[in-house]
Amino acid sequence: MTGTASGSLRIRELTAGYGGPAVLHDVDLDVHPGTIAAVVGANGAGKTTLLRAVSGLAPRCTGSITWEGTELRGTRVEDLVRRGVAHVPEGRGVITELTVEENLRLGHLWRKDPADGRRAVAEVFEMFEPLARRRASAGHLLSGGERQMLAIGRALVGRPRLLLLDEPSLGLAPKVTAQIMALLRHLRDETGLTILLVEQNVRSALSVADRGIVLSLGRVVVDDDAGTLAADADLRHAYLGF
Repeated sequence: MTGTASGSLRIRELTAGYGGPAVLHDVDLDVHPGTIAAVVGANGAGKTTLLRAVSGLAPRCTGSITWEGTELRGTRVEDLVRRGVAHVPEGRGVITELTVEENLRLGHLWRKDPADGRRAVAEVFEMFEPLARRRASAGHLLSGGERQMLAIGRALVGRPRLLLLDEPSLGLAPKVTAQIMALLRHLRDETGLTILLVEQNVRSALSVADRGIVLSLGRVVVDDDAGTLAADADLRHAYLGF
């Protein structure tokens, strides 16, 4: 679904918020090409704000956010998409009045190659068999898992190089969560997609990630190999609750 990654996401001294006190404070992190970085932590730690800052949706933001060597701060959302950045927010983001296929086509509207758009939609249907079976169904008829698949699929139709994914397992059954995580691993391994994953299901996130980043009260307190973080009982008990 994507091209070969050619750059990295680099965040330096990022402070961000929404009008009151800042939510993020002097955040530094790197997401290397073709890897999954999982951002974990308690509710209110600033995980969603981090993704919103990268995609330009956090109104108060200072510091530096570069992708493939280009500064993203101040970039319009539509230009971010053209630079290969896709954001799947928490809550799925499906247009419920449209069919599955119509939702997917929206992800490719900004491109000027209709044939490639049809190929991209076909690839998503191959990747997500439940969506293929329900291609003519309206979004409001889908299950929670199917809506999550559709939200990710619509992002992938735009052929991104960087995917920002916020709480993809929220409200899903364990079996569906496992399917979503397996898909992320496949996208990394087979397409070189770079993924910044925010996830409350810490075990699942660390099982597929290359790096684990723990946020606490808006600050990075741990940035380490995901396997090392998962195996460190003291860190898990201190910050992750298991």
